[in-house]
Order: sequence, then C-alpha cells, then structure tokens
Amino acid sequence: MIYNFVRLILFFDLPMTNKKEKRIYTHFRKYLIKNGYLMMQYSVYCKIFPNREAAINHINVLRKNVPKEGQIRIMVVTEKQYSKIEVIVGGKSNQEKIITSESFIKL
Repeated sequence: MIYNFVRLILFFDLPMTNKKEKRIYTHFRKYLIKNGYLMMQYSVYCKIFPNREAAINHINVLRKNVPKEGQIRIMVVTEKQYSKIEVIVGGKSNQEKIITSESFIKL
C-alpha cells in the first residue's frame, strides 16, 4: 500500500484569564498529546496521517472535542510541503527531533 502522508497542523488560542479557563486550556492540550499530537511551538501542534482522508476524518472527531471559547485553526499539508519548513532560532538551541514519514512507518 502506498501512503500519501499528510500533516495536520493545529493552531489554537484559548483564553486563560481565570482558573476555569486555564483548566480548559490544560485539558485540551492534554487531549491533543494523548491523541498523538506533537508540540511544534506554544499552541501549535501537529499530527501525521497516512492520507488526507484519515486527516479529514480526524478533524470531524476533533470538532466534537474543542473548547467552546477561543479559536482553533487547522491546516492540512502534504509531507513534502511540511518537509520544507525552516526553523530559525536565535541564540543557542538544542537540535529538534524531526519525525519524518519514514520514522512513522517504523512505528
């Protein structure tokens, strides 16, 4: 079977002005991690899927689990497009571990 891997990139902006909102933020963040998302940077997470159809099906599940407050944005990109991301970091930094479609197949 040939896989046409895609990445779902999820951006979210949730209010955190009181304890209840912070709890909702933490719950949503833990939900993403539990469901295989990796943090790219604060409030930006991504997940790899074997094809676009699987990503679209997951978006429908995700819609049922998003908080009522705040904003969620989703972008689906091909693995080729994702591989062209440039990470520019000021100062010293640790090399980030990049998960490719090849390492996904090995899982």
